[in-house]
Amino acid sequence: MLALVDAADIRAFLAERRGSGLINASAARELSALRGFLRFVAGPDASLPPMRGPRVKKGLPRPVAPSEALALAQDIAGLARQDWVGARDFALLLLLYGAGLRIGEALALTGAAMPLGEVLRVTGKRGKTRVVPILPAVRDAMAAYAAACPFPLDHAGPLFRGVRGGALDGGVVRAAVRQARRALGLPERTTPHALRHSFATHLLAGGADLRSLQELLGHASLASTQIYTAVDAAQLMDIYRNAHPRAE
Repeated sequence: MLALVDAADIRAFLAERRGSGLINASAARELSALRGFLRFVAGPDASLPPMRGPRVKKGLPRPVAPSEALALAQDIAGLARQDWVGARDFALLLLLYGAGLRIGEALALTGAAMPLGEVLRVTGKRGKTRVVPILPAVRDAMAAYAAACPFPLDHAGPLFRGVRGGALDGGVVRAAVRQARRALGLPERTTPHALRHSFATHLLAGGADLRSLQELLGHASLASTQIYTAVDAAQLMDIYRNAHPRAE
């Protein structure tokens, strides 16, 4: 029966799902999952029904304030059951915010990165390497974690360790962030990746040029970096609307 599924069937399914309140982004994900399932069932050489997904408007990244980023890191450290785990989480979140790393890039670091100097070499998407500066506060937090970690940080082993000594899983970090943001009353957009957005937005607001920001973030094209100009403009409009007596 699945071999008989055509574009009309898929359109009817998506129309029914949209009628139940599914938004474009969710509909696009469901279509992608359906295509993957049909490809799995029919085999890699099968011809699937042509179907264009719904347009999904790309939302602006929403940064968190510097005080919120610090409060998040401190709260997560305070919630940890072991002191060294608190030092680890504090150092990791400061690294994400202070150097603009993706969480996967941070968790891929090895003990060879220690002790941190003024810069850190990071391998990002598609194996692209970039050099990012390291703030003294980040360097101090990382040194404190390395000193407290009960496991040897071997040159080739993972820098960030889980409680049993293996590589730290990103899901553990995301769960800790969710718990802390609820305790602090921060919005759901406060995620580990939001710290990278905040790094970029705050640098741009401080006068960094787009080309330099592109290099620091490891973006392949300038177009990926230009979204942060819109973020900055959106923040200015928020300030204007909240502060100007005639803004309403």
